[in-house]
Amino acid sequence: MLAFVGVAALAPLVASAASAQAASGSLAVTALGRHGTKVSTTVTVVAVPSGRRYTVRSGKRISLPTGRYVAMTDIYESAPDSLGTDTLGAQVVQVSGSTSVTLDARKGKAVKVSLDTPAGVTGPARLDARVCAAVTDMPSAYGVSGWNEAGHLYVIPNSSKLLKFGYLANWSGDDSYVVAKNTAGIPTAPGGAFKRSKLATMRFSVRSGTQMATRHDIALQAHPKVDDCTTDLMGQVHDDSAPYTATARVTPGTWQPRDDIFASNGDDIGGGFAKLRTLAAGQSVTQPFGRAVWGPTYFLPTVWQKSVDFVADALIGDPDIGTSGADPTKETVVLSKGSTVVKKQTLSNWGSSEDVFSARIRTAGWYRLTVDARRYRPGVTFPAGMLSPRTTVDWYFKADPAKSAVAPVFLTRFLPTGLNTRNQAAPNTTTTVDVSALRGSQNSDVKFTKVTAKSVRVWSSADGGRTWKAAAVRHSGTGWQASVRNPASGAVALRSEVTDSAGDRSVETVYRAYAIG
Repeated sequence: MLAFVGVAALAPLVASAASAQAASGSLAVTALGRHGTKVSTTVTVVAVPSGRRYTVRSGKRISLPTGRYVAMTDIYESAPDSLGTDTLGAQVVQVSGSTSVTLDARKGKAVKVSLDTPAGVTGPARLDARVCAAVTDMPSAYGVSGWNEAGHLYVIPNSSKLLKFGYLANWSGDDSYVVAKNTAGIPTAPGGAFKRSKLATMRFSVRSGTQMATRHDIALQAHPKVDDCTTDLMGQVHDDSAPYTATARVTPGTWQPRDDIFASNGDDIGGGFAKLRTLAAGQSVTQPFGRAVWGPTYFLPTVWQKSVDFVADALIGDPDIGTSGADPTKETVVLSKGSTVVKKQTLSNWGSSEDVFSARIRTAGWYRLTVDARRYRPGVTFPAGMLSPRTTVDWYFKADPAKSAVAPVFLTRFLPTGLNTRNQAAPNTTTTVDVSALRGSQNSDVKFTKVTAKSVRVWSSADGGRTWKAAAVRHSGTGWQASVRNPASGAVALRSEVTDSAGDRSVETVYRAYAIG
């Protein structure tokens, strides 16, 4: 139904028909449909073993240096039922002089998948499939893909060791079933039979109240430990308005959960990737999205090249996603030394706006860096009562312009327990808040020293930060737990102070951290 060229973070060099250099031969690829008629499609041609990649329309001739190549494409043909058919095919060809090759969809074999007695499943599986040129250790970057329903997707068998084939099958019903399989070469009987008893379970808990929109599209991407033809193929789990729960049964292996958040007009306005999950058969895990409290997730100030620098991004984000799930913000950043303001700047991490603060310092001493971040996106009115609309951090640390280092300060992560699916605590109760003092990773050019928290204090506010009450805090495992007394209504703000033995101090505040309901 849809074909696209595989892309990876380190994309191979792509050349068009007009840009092939040192050409001493040429190649024309003819694509035939399942009824034997010529089909116009885009053909990907990959040089062996360099991985240099070319694209050309079928039936057109491309000039190439003499050598061996993999030519591959998805032959899509429409049909009255609107689904049509996709046939993936690849051929290894030696180019010398004027060379021609035909990819014939009539030779394609249906990708057949089955699931034993799938209770609650509606309709056939959706298939995402890919053929890859195994010319490097990143085959997923050198492939072509297509997707369609089972019974409408085919692949042309080929036993060459230069080819790989991978697919992801996704059944929808009361639960979702997402299976992935990779093979060396393209088999004569592509597909597979899967048993639910051999699958793992991932349950999703999607909460509301923290995002600018409520519609969440939850999906899983295959993430094998060694890159193969299934890498990043994606199966949808559930798409609905939060809060909701959903369950996916998956083949054992490593998966990347993702959450895409959509506005009412269909725009993708948030979300991101959670940490990788490696699951064994029969194992069950829960993946949350949208839990309170949203706050800083990654960056710390650094001293580098005689400047105090800070990346004013990821200041309000889903703690279960991290930097990829940070919301757009506008920030006021101030660096001072004693009573002297070194630099004050307003930044935004929206679009292409500048989000890096850098202030030159001339002498060693104690500096204070404050950041006031509020959710911000031009043209967007955030929902009334939204949680975590504002976060502030106040760092006090020693800095020396002659010594590059990550500042010895912390980020606090608050995770209230016992909240409902709308991130609400019951009125006039006590909430236990798990508190972690974290150090984010930074650029490898800057020295990252280990810093140990000596004390952690926590306060709560029921009136938007006008007054604060100290919470009882106790050490628990590698973190701390604070007991926060909830008001009768409204919302609770949280504040922490983390200090080390050298006197460095980190104060973090999250307004409307969680609601009362």
